[in-house]
Amino acid sequence: MTAYVFTGPTLSAQEARGELEAVYMPPAAQGDVYRIACKRPRAIGIIDGYFERVPAVWHKEILWAMKEGIHVFGSASMGALRAAELAPFGMEGVGKIFQAFSDGILEDDDEVAVVHAPQEQGYRPSSVAMVDIRATLASAERQGALSSKTRKCLEQVAKSLFYPDRRYDQILARARSLGLSVQEIEALESWLPEGEVHQKREDALEMLRLMRQRLARDSGGKEVHYCFEHTFAWDECIRSARRGQQRNPRTACHQTEQPTQIDPELGRRKFSSRRIQTSPG
Repeated sequence: MTAYVFTGPTLSAQEARGELEAVYMPPAAQGDVYRIACKRPRAIGIIDGYFERVPAVWHKEILWAMKEGIHVFGSASMGALRAAELAPFGMEGVGKIFQAFSDGILEDDDEVAVVHAPQEQGYRPSSVAMVDIRATLASAERQGALSSKTRKCLEQVAKSLFYPDRRYDQILARARSLGLSVQEIEALESWLPEGEVHQKREDALEMLRLMRQRLARDSGGKEVHYCFEHTFAWDECIRSARRGQQRNPRTACHQTEQPTQIDPELGRRKFSSRRIQTSPG
């Protein structure tokens, strides 16, 4: 069973191996999926991915991998975004976050963005993803730590922050300055250490379990029903990926000093505004 999985701040490779024996790679950047697909694994899983100082993993390299018979799964973070975009072409998305993007409940890519430490420091996150904040606040409401009104206000406060600043101390400080219920804020502070929900992590683990089950019973390669077009842009991507491989055989696009993840054009661009074609250039 040969599988490669891109992960980082969402889930450590050590924890991931408890669910799936695979080769664990740093967060994916452009060219990484192509380089791994050239090794002809049976499956590729994408959890985390880079952006900003390095180009994000390209849709077309995922399409090419599937065309080559490789099963590609996505969840939690960059993987959930790309899976929601490429589900019509056969990429398999897993988890609540993927489903929320697929259904149009979530639209903004910054919902999954975080700031994190480099590989040498274990990709330790220094901010909290908006999707995890939403899941945590919803759980707090269900358990009686928050009213529905305060939960909605706290979601708005968190969403108004730039994603690197999304931390519970910042959110609660802003909530106090806005005059939200002191009693409820204090109740949430007491509840958080045991009640915080890590939805990205849960979705990542769910994907690994699905990959393990699928690989254990499936012997065939991925079948797709689209025509993959070779374009000048694709040829240049291949050349760039091969040059990067010569520089760094492990993953040329991985930048250990790079603090952020998800997509180079994110900000608050709407997910629904993107259009994926069968032969993106």
